[in-house]
Amino acid sequence: MAIAQSRQVAEMITERTGRPVEIVGVTTLGDVSRAQLTQIGGTGVFVSALREALLGGEVDLAVHSLKDLPTGPAAGIALAAVPPRDDPRDALVARDGAKLADLPSGARIGTGSPRRAAQLLGLRADLRCVPIRGNAGTRLGKVSEGELDAVVLAYAGLARIGHVGAITQVFEPDEMLPAPGQGALAVECREDDIELAALLDAVTDEASVAAVTAERSLLEALEAGCSAPIGAYAVAPAGGSGSRATRLRMQAAVMSPDGSRMLRAHGDAAAAGAWQLGRDLAAELLRSGASDLISVSEGQANTGNDVQ
Repeated sequence: MAIAQSRQVAEMITERTGRPVEIVGVTTLGDVSRAQLTQIGGTGVFVSALREALLGGEVDLAVHSLKDLPTGPAAGIALAAVPPRDDPRDALVARDGAKLADLPSGARIGTGSPRRAAQLLGLRADLRCVPIRGNAGTRLGKVSEGELDAVVLAYAGLARIGHVGAITQVFEPDEMLPAPGQGALAVECREDDIELAALLDAVTDEASVAAVTAERSLLEALEAGCSAPIGAYAVAPAGGSGSRATRLRMQAAVMSPDGSRMLRAHGDAAAAGAWQLGRDLAAELLRSGASDLISVSEGQANTGNDVQ
């Protein structure tokens, strides 16, 4: 997946600037550890090794799944580009073309995401969500081999590795809110590399920047770790799309791990006010009791309890 994403960005840079880009593979703790992400530091474990390679001069730029990027700043590193966002939705892959409603009671669905598990259980409390790790191919294999009845993965990730044909259902945001930043890529470079940062501006999509800024602002304001089931999705309203969208519409939710409670908030604002939009929706969720749900989620993660 990481190589496919990097190649996607490299081709875009070359196409728009004429500059060739060499792909350099970097192995992270998130790639080699079989432990659950909540136990080894969250999605940020995919980022740290790439940033070390960047600061050490081994690479000139790093490509991340933006949803894996910590919300706080990193010393010496600049977020230089956000290319046009791919489809942010979640997708079900089940045997025999089954949709969620077709699965039998007690069906085992693999996901390493507390957010996906909570929303699956909110849709069908009789399901059993099984924590899994491994690349997309490994996860898909658990379905074809009968170990699991289905898995839920990001549509964008499956598209990047050519497995859209395996999808049996795509969840609309009203059914399953994506993770903040899902479907988007982030390109980082060294903060002092002004020339490269200017070059990377050629692959930046301003509408995508505004959307993910709002989503990440909400996540930061909620002060939640990766174990908290939080969904957020910002998008230009119909008729206002394009790389220079002027307004954003956003929905967000915080859920209990078992899906029995869900607090929702929604709003809209000028694209220039994306950061404040995220803060405002976070404040609304916190007034509704989101901090209690976040505490429960993080407490379960710390004790190693899985949602079943």
